[in-house]
Amino acid sequence: MAKLLIVEDESVIRSALKRLLERNEYDVSEAGSVQEAESKYDLNDFELIISDLRLPGAAGTTLIKKAGQVPVLIMTSYASLKSAVDSMRMGAVDYIAKPFDHADMINAVERILRDHREAKTKSKTATGPTPKSNDASFVGDCEEMRELASNITKMAPTTSTVLVLGETGTGKEMVARNLHAQSLRASQPMISVNCAAIPETLIESELFGYDKGAFTGASANRVGLIEAADGGTLFLDEIGELPMEAQARLLRFIQEGEIRRIGSVQSKKVDVRLICATHRNLERLSREGKFRQDLFYRINVLRVKLPPLRDRGKDILHLAEHMLEKYATRLGKPLKVLSPKAIQAITTYQWPGNVRELEHAIERAVVLSEGEEIDNDLLGIDLELVNVSRLRAGHTAAKHPHSIRTIAQDPPEDLSLEDYFQRFVLEHQDTMSETELAQKLGVSRKCLWERRQRFGIPRSKGTEKKSGTAKP
Repeated sequence: MAKLLIVEDESVIRSALKRLLERNEYDVSEAGSVQEAESKYDLNDFELIISDLRLPGAAGTTLIKKAGQVPVLIMTSYASLKSAVDSMRMGAVDYIAKPFDHADMINAVERILRDHREAKTKSKTATGPTPKSNDASFVGDCEEMRELASNITKMAPTTSTVLVLGETGTGKEMVARNLHAQSLRASQPMISVNCAAIPETLIESELFGYDKGAFTGASANRVGLIEAADGGTLFLDEIGELPMEAQARLLRFIQEGEIRRIGSVQSKKVDVRLICATHRNLERLSREGKFRQDLFYRINVLRVKLPPLRDRGKDILHLAEHMLEKYATRLGKPLKVLSPKAIQAITTYQWPGNVRELEHAIERAVVLSEGEEIDNDLLGIDLELVNVSRLRAGHTAAKHPHSIRTIAQDPPEDLSLEDYFQRFVLEHQDTMSETELAQKLGVSRKCLWERRQRFGIPRSKGTEKKSGTAKP
């Protein structure tokens, strides 16, 4: 007989819930607050704790950490969906809104106990640690990636919806695959859907399927992608691109756990773990009416955010070396090494396309290289323009505190690197020597001279006098 603990300050509700659970053959204890629960019981003796959100003294969510491995089901009638989502983000196994239907409560308790027991059984029978992905996106040791790996380990065994945030190319699908691989559904299918790649007129039929004769051209029944993921995981990439009509149907699927094919009168229950990803700000879109707010709250339960590649420090070089080995092996070529210039380019370039852009650059370099060393030109990175770009962003001002302030003072956003080069030279050549100009721009004097010739920028008399010569 499973031992349950009810923590509820309203004695009428607490007694009614206790009688309901006891009628269903559960061993039930009760408390009126978190403090009373801690003083009367050992929380680890229970298989499930059912707690109200609002309690006198400490909130019910404080039990989540205090209970350790014991799952906590939160009851709430305050700010219903918002507070429930916040509770699950803190680690609650699920929530139920008051007033609740008795059948809903019993079903929730049965499901939570079953899932928790299955997770414990799998943990005991495992022969070793869960294998980690060897994908390049997860190579590295920066704080953000360590936290990401830890969060994936915590979230994977649950059935809660996960929202993965990050710029394009950061590896959001790899996060989804790791969540699936480490979940209890690993042996079941994972269906990936790029919402941005499916035409708006087809998105509903692709997700929900259709019956024969539902519309012109529907010559046979078709299973939708959600139904195909039954028992496994559905990954909706770029969910921010989903049309509003499809959002409404998706919301019903999340709320009810059922779908209805286009043209059908029958609904079908499905058991699908949902993972969503986007590079867009869904919270802002929902405020602007461009994304359903109720859908945002439903998918924003557990959330992970991938850092852009430019913020991952030394990981960038580790990633590049990992990819060099990967593509050398795949293409049957000897292992290459990066030249000093290539290393400088890789670690200073901003990588707007993130991991995906880096991977494509490394693959191209391995294919085209003929020697043992890969230089920055094979990577397609202009080191001189990178230096100017870093100067524009203010990096040089931070490293050289004595540099002229106007160097990093908000140049127009639409100013190209070539325009910026010309503007900087023309603004400062009367007060700086050629050597100083080259240093501030992060290029050699020879490069500065060549660019003067290319852009037709004559040297001022003041610069020539300072330099003592007309050529580098």
